[in-house]
Amino acid sequence: MFGNIFKDKKVLITGNTGFKGTWLSIWLLKLGTQVYGISKNLPSSPSMFEELGIGEKMVSFKEDIRSLSRMLEIIKEVKPDFLFHLAAQPIVSLSYKEPIETISSNVMGTANILEALRINNQRCTAVIITSDKCYDNVEWIWGYRENDKLGGKDIYSGSKGAAELIFRSYFQSFLKNSPVKTVSARAGNVIGGGDWAMDRIVPDCMRSWSIGKAVEIRMPDATRPWQHVLEPLSGYLTLAGVLTENAEVNGESFNFGPNTEQEYTVRELIEDMGRLWGFDDSRKACSIIEDADFSEAGLLKLNCDKALVHLEWLPALGYKKMIEFTTLWYYEFYKKSNNMFEYTLEQIEEYESIATSKGLRWTK
Repeated sequence: MFGNIFKDKKVLITGNTGFKGTWLSIWLLKLGTQVYGISKNLPSSPSMFEELGIGEKMVSFKEDIRSLSRMLEIIKEVKPDFLFHLAAQPIVSLSYKEPIETISSNVMGTANILEALRINNQRCTAVIITSDKCYDNVEWIWGYRENDKLGGKDIYSGSKGAAELIFRSYFQSFLKNSPVKTVSARAGNVIGGGDWAMDRIVPDCMRSWSIGKAVEIRMPDATRPWQHVLEPLSGYLTLAGVLTENAEVNGESFNFGPNTEQEYTVRELIEDMGRLWGFDDSRKACSIIEDADFSEAGLLKLNCDKALVHLEWLPALGYKKMIEFTTLWYYEFYKKSNNMFEYTLEQIEEYESIATSKGLRWTK
């Protein structure tokens, strides 16, 4: 997988205790990587990182990315071959309650990682991960391309757009001719087992359903291009591998999203998951509430042609399999309580097998 490029390498993940960070850590461990992580805390209770015992299988630093001195020390100590920057304040609703926390984490945290790489000045391939929310969303029907306008009407989107601007300016000012190779990656509407963040549709469903309640939803007709967490992660890993060998992608930004046929409404997603959970009438899985103390976009999708052309990257899962992977992971956790680390590995192996059957580049 991935040309065996990660085997025996040192990989540092910021935000390793988060949802995507935990999945990425497990996958890299499976690939024979020496995995290191930086996170200031466990982001939720329960926590996938804690439930699966990932901390025993990697070296973790309990630090805040807003501390430049500690980022410098850790990067100097680890000397990573690869760095994936995932640490952030990731919740839109929380950005309305804690705007300064969101800005300082998402903007200054990103700047600190780039500054630490600049000062350390050692060979490293770094993937800076932001979000599809970095685009100035005018809710048109076309997917946003990497050169479309950045920004946003809310603090969270603004912070992600600003992080992308910081990435671009650091590359042009300092990293363009340095031993550090760096790119940015954008993805959104990521679902999968092990996410327990607040105000996200899948975790909200699972918390409610696990105690026999219908989930309350705000925008049942909002359309989202849903994708399983392993899809963008395969993109990030592919991007890191290509970047080590191809200087042409250095300093570039890439979108990672699903095929257009995976644009379903929130209601459709919940009803489809509800059937797998065991509701005799999937319409009983949710109830609609009208009040929301923050606004959300009704439509936002990405154009991923650039990843196809330069990385030969494509998503591997169809909508039905994505729903199955996601729902059954939580069902296994809440109803069966088997070894969730092994179950997660089995899902990664099945994902690899599906991608291999489709001849995707990264499976070689």
